[in-house]
This record gives sequence, C-alpha cells and structure tokens, in this order.
Amino acid sequence: MAREVRGGGAALICGSVAYDTILLFQDRFKSHILPDQIHILNVSFLVPQMRREFGGCAANIAYGLKLLGDQGIPMATVGHDFAPYRARLEALGVALEHITVIPDQFTAQAYITTDLDDNQITAFHPGAMQESHRNRIADVSGPVALGIVAPDGRQAMIEHAAQFSEAGIPFIFDPGQGLPMFAADELKTFIAQASWVAVNDYEWGMLRQKTGLTEADVMDQVDALIVTRAAAGSVIHAGGRRIEVPCVKPRAVVDPTGCGDAYRAGLIHGLLKGLDWAITGRVASLMGAIKIESRGPQNHQFGPAEFRQRFHDNFGDMQPGL
Repeated sequence: MAREVRGGGAALICGSVAYDTILLFQDRFKSHILPDQIHILNVSFLVPQMRREFGGCAANIAYGLKLLGDQGIPMATVGHDFAPYRARLEALGVALEHITVIPDQFTAQAYITTDLDDNQITAFHPGAMQESHRNRIADVSGPVALGIVAPDGRQAMIEHAAQFSEAGIPFIFDPGQGLPMFAADELKTFIAQASWVAVNDYEWGMLRQKTGLTEADVMDQVDALIVTRAAAGSVIHAGGRRIEVPCVKPRAVVDPTGCGDAYRAGLIHGLLKGLDWAITGRVASLMGAIKIESRGPQNHQFGPAEFRQRFHDNFGDMQPGL
C-alpha cells in the first residue's frame, strides 16, 4: 500500500532483542551422529570456545542505522537479564523508551553450536519476545517516518503491522525466519498492509508457495519488493523496473550473522533520505559486506567518510544524498 515517508521522523523497528551464545565444536557433527540411530539421538559436544554476542533483529537494525547517522527506535520486549544489553545500547545512544522489560522472563536467547564444516545446531528460547505484542505503535510520542515489522513474536507481528497500517505509517514487511508461523491468508494481509516487502530468495520462494501470489500480484499492492540473494546480490522490483543490485565483495568473510539486518538498515537509510532504489540497494549491499567482515551482528564499525569512500570504491560517483 503506497504511503508517503514522513520527513524528519525516525524509523520504528519492531522486532527481537536477543542474546546470541556461539559455541565452537572443534570437530564435525557427522562424525558423531549415527544416521541409522537418529530416532534415539543422544549426543554431547565439547565446546571449549564460546562467545556471547548482542543480537536480535530490532537491535541489529538500530545499530546499523546508528552507524549511518539515522535514528532507529527499537520496539521490543526483553527479560530480567537485560541489564548488560541496556548498558550497551545506552552507550551507543540507541533509544530505549520502547524496549519493555518482562520481569518474569529471560531475554530471547539463541544457542548456536557450529562445527568445523560450518554446520550449525541452534536452540532458540523466545522468552520475553513472546510478549512483544504488549508494545503498541500508538504509544510512540515522537514523529515516525516509517517502520519495519521484522521477526518477532507471532502476535506482535500481526498487531504491529495492523497498527502501522491504521496509523498511515509506511512499513517494511520483513518476515525472515518467522515466515513459517503464518498461514496464507495472514501473509496476504501483511502484504496488503505493507508498503515494501523484503525477503531472501528462499523466503520469497516460500512466500509464493504458501500464498499462491506471483511477483505481479505482490507488486500490485506494494511500492517495492526486495529479494536478497547472498553472493549473487539482490533484486529490487519497484516502479515497473527490475533493479539488479550487485553484491559488494567483502575484504574478508568472517561471519554472516546479522548480514540481513545490516542490509535492511541500508534500505531504511535510503528510504529516510529519499534516495532512489538503485542507490538504496547499493547502500544496503555495502552494509551487508561490511558486517560480514566481523564476528557477531553488532561489532562492525565505520565513520561517514570511510563509508562514502568504500561506496565510491565499489560504485564510482553514484552517491548523491549519502
């Protein structure tokens, strides 16, 4: 649904705030799992290397927007163990007024065990994220230029999309790993309410399969459909055009965790600045490349001059408005 981005406002980021605990198994899972006995699976992996990262889609996107000089307001629910994360966000200058503490819950947590072949076994505890529908768009007092409904509690995603739509605030529908939670009719409602849809190529295939919608069907309802394709770059369908966005080659491939959120921070930056889609997509692509060069979703850093230089190095003089 086409709606104008309101100038001078912030981006309201509805999504998760989570701790990511990453464990490294210094062997291969396949050497310890017997294929003919997976029905009685009982395995234990010694993981001498462990690190804890700050994550969650809402916080990751807000972090990326902060690097780009924009104001992103995360809207999320967290648990009684939020204090270390709170201190970090306060130090970064990220707005906290719409992060709600649920005292009897843990903050959402992902436990990710990775082997030497980069295979992963992940356990995710949603914790306080299941209560994120307690937050309401109407409770935001300052001006909101646009929003995003990123992976979050199921009920929250439904309610926040409806609230954005009712308030006339354009938003990105970014279902991510939450897409399987929704039935076809629910996904169709999200698309009808949104101004933009952002998915990776696998999610786009799943979205089409579940809803029966074609690219043309989606484009009849939104201003842009953005499909990311990892190393193959991304495609933005907007204004009757198919815009191919090249992938930026990173200086090193260290950790892909959070690359999608960094890309979405780039999209939001372009929308806030009124950039055209070709430039917006390239900003997003560069954000993803910079993120992959460091471990964790919130450890990449750069200044405005460095970002402009890297943009120039990859795309030449195509950077008005950055």
